Parts: sequence; C-alpha cells; structure tokens
Amino acid sequence: MKQKQKLRHVVAWMSRAEWEQLLENLHSGQAALQTHALHRLSAWRGRFGNNTPVAVESTANLVRCRVLDSTGKLEGDDLVLLYSMALTRFVNIILERQQGKTAKPLRRLAGKLNIPEWIVNLRHDMTHHKLPSLKWCRKGCEFVLNWLRQEYWSRQLNGRLIEDWSSSSEDEEDEEERSKKHEEERARRQREIEGHKKARDLLIHYEREQFQVYEELLRRNSVHGPWPDASSDLSWILAQIKQFSSESRDMLIDALVQDGFLIPTADQLEGLGIDPSEDLLDLWAPCVPRVFLRFWFPLWKVLNSPLFVTLILEKLFAELSNEPTNHRAHYISAWISEILRCNSRSESKAIRKLKMMEERIFVSRVSFQWQELITACLKAPCPATPFLLQLILSDMEKPLPLATQQNLLRLCSIYTQSNHGDSSPNNTDSSQPVYTLESLRERLARATQNRHAHSPNHTPGSAQAPPTTDLQEYLSAETVQERNAVLRGSPWSVCTDKVPWKRYPLGKVPGQSEDPSCLMVETCSTMTVCDQQVELDQIPPPHGNTSGLMQNRTGSDGPLWTHNDISKLKAGLKLF
Repeated sequence: MKQKQKLRHVVAWMSRAEWEQLLENLHSGQAALQTHALHRLSAWRGRFGNNTPVAVESTANLVRCRVLDSTGKLEGDDLVLLYSMALTRFVNIILERQQGKTAKPLRRLAGKLNIPEWIVNLRHDMTHHKLPSLKWCRKGCEFVLNWLRQEYWSRQLNGRLIEDWSSSSEDEEDEEERSKKHEEERARRQREIEGHKKARDLLIHYEREQFQVYEELLRRNSVHGPWPDASSDLSWILAQIKQFSSESRDMLIDALVQDGFLIPTADQLEGLGIDPSEDLLDLWAPCVPRVFLRFWFPLWKVLNSPLFVTLILEKLFAELSNEPTNHRAHYISAWISEILRCNSRSESKAIRKLKMMEERIFVSRVSFQWQELITACLKAPCPATPFLLQLILSDMEKPLPLATQQNLLRLCSIYTQSNHGDSSPNNTDSSQPVYTLESLRERLARATQNRHAHSPNHTPGSAQAPPTTDLQEYLSAETVQERNAVLRGSPWSVCTDKVPWKRYPLGKVPGQSEDPSCLMVETCSTMTVCDQQVELDQIPPPHGNTSGLMQNRTGSDGPLWTHNDISKLKAGLKLF
C-alpha cells in the first residue's frame, strides 16, 4: 500500500516547545500555571477563529472549571452547573459530529470512540433529569481530560495532526449506509445484466422464427413476394417484446443496435441470400436490403411509437460517432436513412397507406428535434453524412436558409471526401469558390476555351493551350478593358506588365521579401507595381523589342495606395 502523504496545516502555536509547555501547564495541577495555560489557549482561539479544534475548546472549558473549583470561591451548585455545561458540550460536539444522514444512538457512537457509556448517561442526566452530584462531575471532568490528552494532545506530539474522531463527518456516510448503497448498486447492475440478457433472448427467438419463415418462402420460391402474417409463436414473441419495451425500452434499443440484430453478421446475410462482401456496400448512399427490411418489419410494426423511433434514431447516431467498421457504419446509416425516408413529407397519405402493409416501418410522421438531429449527424462524420444530412435538411418543418444548407452540405462533402450530388466540390460551378489548385487550373482552361470559342479567329487546336502558359498572352485589349471596368472605383487595377508570374509561388509577388512580417499591413507602403524591383534582365524581351516594354513601365504609373486604402484593407482582413 502507498503511504499517505503528510498533510500540512496552519496552527496557532509558535513552536513545538510552546505546545509541550502548554500541555504540561494544563495538567500540572497548579492553579497559576493552569491559568497561564488558559490565557495561551485564548490567544490560540483568537488565531484559529471559527476553525478552533474541538479538542482545544473542550480542554479549555474543563480546565477552567477545575481552576474555579480549586479557588474555593464558588459553591457546589455553581460548580455543578459549570461542570455540566462543559461535559455536555464535550459529548455533543464530539459525538454528534459523527452522525450521518440518519440519527443513531449516542451510546453506539461513543463506543466507537472508546468513551464509556457512563459518560453519555451523565450527560443525559445533566440535560434531561436531576443534576448529578459534584463528585460525579469532578470524576467525569477528570476522565474526559485524560481522554483528550490521550486521543488528541499526545497524538499531536507524535505527528498525527488529524484524528478520525475530530474530523467532521457531515459529508461522510455511515458504514451501514454505504453498505446499503453498495447493495442497491449491485442489485441495479444485476437487474441491468438480466434485462440485457432477456432482451437478447427475445430478439434471438424472434430471429429464429423469421429464419424459419424465410426458409419456407425459399422452398416455395417466393422470397421476393409478400411475407406471410405472423404465426402464433411469432405473435407471442412480439407481445413479449412489446411488454419488455414498455418496461425497459433503453435496454431493448441497446440490444437492437448490437451486431447480430439490426446490424447483421456475415452468416446472417448469407442465410438471407445477401452477399456479405464489403465491396458491394454503398457507403455514400446506404439503404437496407429489401429482404433484410422485411425480416425486421414485424418488429418495427409492433414497436411503432414516436418515442421509440426518436430514441433509436439518437442511439444509431451515437453508435455512428464511435468510428465503427465499414460494415457496421453502412447498416447503421442505412437504418437512419430508412427512418428519415419513412418520416418524409414528400409522400402523400395515400402512398403511405399503400406502403404500410409492404415494407414501411412506420407511417405516422414523427416531430423530431431537428436542430439536435443536425448536431448529432454532424458529430458522427462518415461517408454517408452528406446523404443523411440532405435527408434531414429536406424534411425539416422550418427549413434552414438555402445558402446555409448548401454550405453545410459542401463542408460535409469536403470533410468526408464524399462525392454526393451537387454538394461535391468537384461539381461546383464557376460561381462557387475554388478549393484546390487543380480546380483553379481546370477553371482557367475552361475560361480559355470559352474565350477562344467566341473569338472570330478560333481554330480547334487553339483551345489546347497548356494551363501553365502565361496568362498575359491571352489578355486582349477588350479583356483588359472589361476587367478595368469591374475594378473601377477600387484600389486595384489589372497588371499589364510582362512579368513571368510562373516563377513566383502562389501568394507571392515580385520583389517580396522572404520575411513573413512583410505581409503585415503596418509594414506596407504606397508603391505601384512599376516601382517594384523586378529582375528585368532575366525576362526575355518579347519580340526582341525592349524599348517598348520600358516605355510602357515608365509611362503607366497606376493609382497609388493611400493610407485610407490601407486602413480599409486592414479592417477587412479576416483570419481563418
């Protein structure tokens, strides 16, 4: 066993020598020394405040009685009253602090602290009956002082600063109460174990009956047709399951989402004629196989209630957030999608009634907590999350704004790397933001093809320009004018200089320092593009004429960035 760490406490005495001297004076039997010790105890109580140890307070009260008794100035009745008050306070403070939530006899508590029963009886007589004689009061005072010296003062000298009897037990439970709670907890766990076992047994009996029905349909070669009505044995099992669900619904739901029930094993799939290969699983848009859905349809029909549907949907999302295997994630997502589809508002009541007898697990629409449902879906990311989120968003009673829905679906597609419908980043149109460098190149190639397709001198081979070709070669005068018109009124303008941008990484401009601090707005200065230090010697002269380039650079000074423009840019910066 590990040794307990030594606890440190703030005390009222200056040193160990002061403690030993005070203890010696208290038990010296001389009134002068005992009076001096009482004065020191009064100083200690002033330092302790409300945290004065009960043993110190009781010792001071009893010693004061003995000092007053030794003076001979008080009569017997007065001394009996003083002793009675001191002894009563000692018993009440020491013993009643050991009381738990339920009151117990003081004699039993005194026995645990080695306090004799006659002390408790003496206190009882002082409180409720005739006052005892002065002889019994002096005898009780002497015993209590010796008990305090042995149980508290001597232990302090030995280094034990905390005693079990003096610690407050208001927050501690009695041994009997703890044992009672332990028994209750053990009984509760036993009931849970038995409840889960009963739930599994009922579901196993249900599966056995359904497999027998499937084998009979297989012999008749009518597996794909309607399943027969429940037999008497199956009806009895369903009645037992319904009764168990009304008593322990959570246990039944926990058993249903385990492997071997709503999540089939490979043997169960083979027994139902379903290929268990994971290569055939559609992780992006899962659905429950038709045979497997009909297998569980009688159970869903019996347990059809809004509360059950809501609870099992929450449980399925919770299981999906535990990073299950592909097989388990597929069937969990498939059951979630089946529940959401059955709850869809897109189908009319006539279609619902028509499907009710075939394979619809419930008919009446359930009012879900849609915000919590969206949160649960987003907290359980998987390949099917965009598909499930789309079902939720399209069925909400108070739908979110269309832009918010598109952003949610797009973010889910990016996070899960799925390719679900129009929410995939690969299917974004030109109005959507660019996510990757490949998307930027594809958009540039499409824009180039569109420009050449509308130009009068277009040839089929001209649209095959590589995406790494300089963009300046394709900027015609009309294009420059269009872009300048778009940028009119802003501090930006189109750069027409022959700068080899392919030599500079994305996000870096010619003449930019390698120091990241140069990107801060405070370090920027008003400068035109023509004033930047571009290594013109390394730029090959276009068409062998450098004079035109230099004339163009020196003659197009472009608008300068004022401090007001820089302040606007700084205010509009956003950190991701």
